[in-house]
Amino acid sequence: MEQQIVQVILTGGVGSRLWPLSRKSRPKQYIPLFGNKTLFQLCAIRNQPLVDRLLIVGNQSNRNLSEENLNGIGIKEYNEIVEVTPRNTAAAIAFAAFAVSEDTILLVTPSDQVITGEPFYEKAIHEAVSLAHDGNLVTFGIVPQRPETGYGYIEFEGNSVIGFREKPNKEKAEQYLSTGRYLWNSGMFCFKAGVFLSELEKYEPEIFNFSKNAFENRVGDVLNLEDSNLIPSKSVDYAVMERSNKIKVVSSEFGWSDLGSFDSLWEYLDNHEEGPSRQNLVLGTDKHVEFLGVDNIVLVETDDAILILPRNMSQEVKDVYERLEKEKPELLQ
Repeated sequence: MEQQIVQVILTGGVGSRLWPLSRKSRPKQYIPLFGNKTLFQLCAIRNQPLVDRLLIVGNQSNRNLSEENLNGIGIKEYNEIVEVTPRNTAAAIAFAAFAVSEDTILLVTPSDQVITGEPFYEKAIHEAVSLAHDGNLVTFGIVPQRPETGYGYIEFEGNSVIGFREKPNKEKAEQYLSTGRYLWNSGMFCFKAGVFLSELEKYEPEIFNFSKNAFENRVGDVLNLEDSNLIPSKSVDYAVMERSNKIKVVSSEFGWSDLGSFDSLWEYLDNHEEGPSRQNLVLGTDKHVEFLGVDNIVLVETDDAILILPRNMSQEVKDVYERLEKEKPELLQ
């Protein structure tokens, strides 16, 4: 029997740096900004020809949004695992791995990324599946286009990972770019379910055991809160990928952005919309807006909030989000 490939879409995350467009009730991956499609829908569409099945790992508040999005693109057949409390990506991927046979190859894709260059994407997926077939844990590294400070980096040689690097400052990012030995860390992975679980059990036995217990005690597709609260919250990078000796990387040339900020959204819109380059960016309103004497300004309007910022402060929107969580949590809903 041919080895099955299952796409695992991780739907967690609130897109805090895209507030007030992105809210807890509708995170950025469900906003139809891309030809009337959402990032979540685009993620499912591009991988459909490359996989045998689709598995969604998300939370209760996103469940209806995922269903609506999949119905909107005609996908009726899929499985899901519903988390009742976020426990980060190591546990989320473990749930997916417990849900399939150990030889099944999982293609793990965040739901909130923009990807272009389909031939390059398919080439990278095929290379990753081949490496995963041989028992490797594969991560996708993106050939960097600029000294980006908002992404983590992977130092590499061929398919070998030399090390993972945290988000750098501007000077270090420029240094990374000049060497040609660093890739952006995409947060996409490919591996056999059994290989991942074996490495998780080796490096993080508590996450493995408590995740297994929560999965086995689920009711239908839904995990229960008591079991879930016992699971340590840790990213898959820290839990496994930065510690395992089975890691390989695929150097990928497809266009990629996590659209994690208004700066990256601005860049995407400039590259994909016809017309002259914009001097300022207006989002969320049909009102006519004029700017006098200022450039590189982002203005975002929703029913209950307005955000204005210089483009180069896009990363700091997260600080606003965190402050509002304490002062005006109703503005995040």
